Amino acid sequence: MSEAIQTLEGWYALNDFRAIDWTAWKSLTQQERNRAEDELYSLLAQYQDVEDQKQGSTAFYSIVGQKADFMFMHLRETLEELNELETAFNKTLFAQVTIPTYSYVSIVELGSYMAKPGTDPMQDPDILARLKPTLPKAKHVCFYPMNKRREGNDNWYMLSADERRGFMRNHGMIGRNYAGKIKQIIAGSIGLDDWEWGVTLFADDALQFKKIVHEMRFDETSARFGEFGEFYVGNLLNKDKMTAMLKL
Repeated sequence: MSEAIQTLEGWYALNDFRAIDWTAWKSLTQQERNRAEDELYSLLAQYQDVEDQKQGSTAFYSIVGQKADFMFMHLRETLEELNELETAFNKTLFAQVTIPTYSYVSIVELGSYMAKPGTDPMQDPDILARLKPTLPKAKHVCFYPMNKRREGNDNWYMLSADERRGFMRNHGMIGRNYAGKIKQIIAGSIGLDDWEWGVTLFADDALQFKKIVHEMRFDETSARFGEFGEFYVGNLLNKDKMTAMLKL
């Protein structure tokens, strides 16, 4: 049996994708639409309060294409809190005119090699900032799930720990070239969802998503072992932009 590399875990993550049922939205009276928007903006204000208290974080983005209309990304201390967020949203009038299209549950993760020797990583401010981050409010977002392949000679989990560390070290060097251009949140989902990791990228220039994923395709780590799900790309939403989106 290959050695299992230990991981460090932080906040639980929920990427919640919804489509708007525009026929249902148009069927509401103006008074009902006003109420639905007020409920939505009240929730957004609550999410901001939680973030200000550093007890979690939320990002709110529109989604380009037909896979969804918008996405919440929530980070919270417990799964129970994520469940409560879902329930609170689902009870709103606005939720009644939306259709869930996809969701992903995971937990922010770092490799244990990030810890400094002889120290408790959960007491390291730099490690904690990465495990319990404030989500960037960059102009654009890209989310995708991924696995490491387990087939024949390209079985990631049959490699030695040293081999895996070597591959990931080289893989990480590409990511460092995008420092300042892309902020990345890696969340582990083995045992929590259908894929092994959920990756969320944030950038002010959406073209950087294409560039980093394209470049990483040529790295042996991705070329031999990477398997990817659907990609979701979108734009930052705030109250004014959401109001404009919902205006008839």
